[in-house]
Amino acid sequence: MTITCISKPPVIIPTKHEIFSDFSQTPTRLTFSYVKNTKTPKFTDNHLKYLARNGRLTEAVTALDSVALTGSEVRPNTFINLLQACIDYGSLELGRKLHARIHLVKESDPFVETKLVSLYAKCGSLADARKVFDKMSEKNLYTWSAMIGAYTRESRWKEVVELFFLMMQDGVLPDGFLFPRILQACANCGDARTGSLLHSLVIRLGMVGFTRVSNSVLAVYAKSGELSSARRFFDYMNERDRVTWNSMLLAYCQKGENDEAYRLFNGMWSEGLEPCIVSWNILVNSYNQIGQCDVALGLMKEMESSGVSPDVFTWTSMISGLAQNGRRWHALFLFKEMLLAGIKPNGVTITSAVSACASLKVLKMGLEIHSIALRMGITENVLVGNALIDMYAKCGELEAARRVFDVIEEKDVYTWNSMIAGYCQSGYCGKAYEIFIKMQESDVKPNVITWNTMISGYIQNGDEDRAMDLFERIERDGKIRRNTSSWNALIAGFVQLGAIDEAFGVFRQMQSCSICPNSVTILSILPGCANLIAAKKVKEIHGCILRRNLEFVLSISNSLIDTYAKSGNILYSRKIFEGMPTQDIISWNSIIGGYVLHGCSDAALDLFNQMRKLGLKPNRGTFLSVILAHGIAKKVDEGKHIFSSIIDNYEIIPAIEHYSAMIELYGRSGRLGEAMEFIEDMPIEPDSSVWTSLLTASRIHQDIALAVLAGERLLDLEPGNVLVNQLMFQIYSLSGKLDEFSKVRKLGKEHTLRGSLGQSWIEVRNMVHKFVTGDQSKPSSNLLHSWVQKVTKEVNVDGRHGGFFIEEEEKEETGGVHSEKLALAFALIGSPSSPKSIRIVKNTRMCRNCHLTAKHVSLKFGCEIYLSDTNCFHHFKNGHCSCGDYW
Repeated sequence: MTITCISKPPVIIPTKHEIFSDFSQTPTRLTFSYVKNTKTPKFTDNHLKYLARNGRLTEAVTALDSVALTGSEVRPNTFINLLQACIDYGSLELGRKLHARIHLVKESDPFVETKLVSLYAKCGSLADARKVFDKMSEKNLYTWSAMIGAYTRESRWKEVVELFFLMMQDGVLPDGFLFPRILQACANCGDARTGSLLHSLVIRLGMVGFTRVSNSVLAVYAKSGELSSARRFFDYMNERDRVTWNSMLLAYCQKGENDEAYRLFNGMWSEGLEPCIVSWNILVNSYNQIGQCDVALGLMKEMESSGVSPDVFTWTSMISGLAQNGRRWHALFLFKEMLLAGIKPNGVTITSAVSACASLKVLKMGLEIHSIALRMGITENVLVGNALIDMYAKCGELEAARRVFDVIEEKDVYTWNSMIAGYCQSGYCGKAYEIFIKMQESDVKPNVITWNTMISGYIQNGDEDRAMDLFERIERDGKIRRNTSSWNALIAGFVQLGAIDEAFGVFRQMQSCSICPNSVTILSILPGCANLIAAKKVKEIHGCILRRNLEFVLSISNSLIDTYAKSGNILYSRKIFEGMPTQDIISWNSIIGGYVLHGCSDAALDLFNQMRKLGLKPNRGTFLSVILAHGIAKKVDEGKHIFSSIIDNYEIIPAIEHYSAMIELYGRSGRLGEAMEFIEDMPIEPDSSVWTSLLTASRIHQDIALAVLAGERLLDLEPGNVLVNQLMFQIYSLSGKLDEFSKVRKLGKEHTLRGSLGQSWIEVRNMVHKFVTGDQSKPSSNLLHSWVQKVTKEVNVDGRHGGFFIEEEEKEETGGVHSEKLALAFALIGSPSSPKSIRIVKNTRMCRNCHLTAKHVSLKFGCEIYLSDTNCFHHFKNGHCSCGDYW
């Protein structure tokens, strides 16, 4: 019978060289020396068998030496028994001694050599096994099986496949026992081509009817991703057991075709085969991996009702799935249920539960799980240990994290990185650096994540010089190439520090070094552009997004909507929103919030109604924007209804920002009495934001008594806040109670009157210019001041507001011309024609005088003015402001 096969040249498989000790005396080529016509005495042969049965191998070696002295020989079967005894007792040393005496075997026997191969393979010396194998003059099926079995036990799948081709060249064909092993190797190394060859060989040898062989063929197609071939083979199989069905289930699940897997699962019942625990677990695990945890939970309940008890794998899969999909409390609840069910967790279960505790920062639960791990004796397990270090670090218990770290003997790179990250996140960069140095001296060297963690830690804690130093050293000292995350760490850090220009410098340098920005880069730098003087930078980043084909990444589109709105371009925000292929709740919240920022309440409420019609459930962020929108529109009753629906219809507990928004809702409509009643009925203690909202309402509607009350509450909460004291000094001056107010007297009149220095920034011709209140040092100061003086005369301030003056900045008569007026003058004087739009950022709340001036300028010069202060976003156009004169 001729079998066609793929011809391959002999492959020399590299093996680890080991010293043979006694075996080294063996000649280069195996030879068997024996004396002709000399028989082993029967009593000696039986004695050796007796010693082999009882594991007395040292005595057996001595007995063999006695046999050698008498010139006798040993029967092959007797020697095989001795070798088997060495295998049973795991004695490689005695096996070597027996090998050195192989010349005592009566005659050359391939079974003896085969057993010798098995001895070395099973006792942990695959290299010696291969040397014996390669020197054999005659190899039969059992010899090849022994060698292939040895490589299989070591999971060296490619070598198994190579041995198969050598075996074919030797003219030896696999049998029903060896086929599954070779097919298993093909499956595990994804060699579908060799698997297909083996499939044809199985058919030609008539072994397709052997279920074990057929299952192995199926596994090759399934694990290699050849799903259509696997299904065809499955459909033509005459006999299918649970292993067959499970292979197909796993194949569909690995391809993400869970629904088809579930249909196949139901097909098992129709064939009269009840799914086993493995079948259920494959489905449960697969649904968890794609985030459909509720479906997985349903399967687990269905599994129990079918009489199959969930095992540790089932529970672990559920706990891990819930934790990884953001349902961490549910994961911890399930972990407790598992313990009550009497199922002992494993290391993966403990790791998943501890990681959930770390994300939630629930130290008490973490301690309980740690105690369970201690009782199980698995705290030194590196995976469990790493999770515990992370949990303690995130909960601020760095000493406990360090104790766990010190206990782990065989630390991996994640162990070191977790400890370093814990110190960095808590602001202890010095201690993190100490661990970093120790890591460099250990067997585990820092990787790029270690360096990036250190860089991020230093810059986020304000030490940009050390961060830059490490950034420069990573390639020189660490011999590690910087990756995108290295650059991202610097960019995110500079944005956090407010150093936007430095962040952009790194961003541009990154691209000049041919490092492609990724989603994290974009999401790190975009928040730094969410202001009015960064409008051109937003467009630059948007261009980068388009070049990198990142425009359809949902998180990036959402961030662009928010950033464009905050940089003054709400129309572009809407354009991006409408161009998105899919929108989530963050998309809707971003665009609704953008319209609220711009004072466009009608557009915001219209979008909210559209969102509800689409069946999208609002969240806390949605309701905050909607309440504010009703406030801008002065729809108090509708706003009250929305606030009530948060609890009644959506079962969401309002946060403090929702209560603050309600005060603004009442305040904008002048219903200050209702605002005060609302505060008195609040189920939670009002914070500074609530009293600040009431103070704003009192200031706008000139209710001095309520302003005094709100201000006093603010002083109680923030006694050291200079700005609050500044406002209260003015309020008590107006109310005539300044002498009675001991808190202000204690701070001292000079300290209280020292208002914050107003500063404004404006971008003109691609350059950002800074103006300070009262500053006359610039060469153009006289020109700017005269322009301001001329325009101010056209605006009657005191006549409109009755002298009710409570502001964060001192009056211009005392402190000089306010910075935003100087910025306006600079923008209009420096342009040959009036600019269409002016964008200004200010570091304090805009005063009424400047607000009126900006409205007047927008009308007189026909321009739009975007001004963002610390309290509000103002869009002046045609003599009106988007804030509705409420800020």
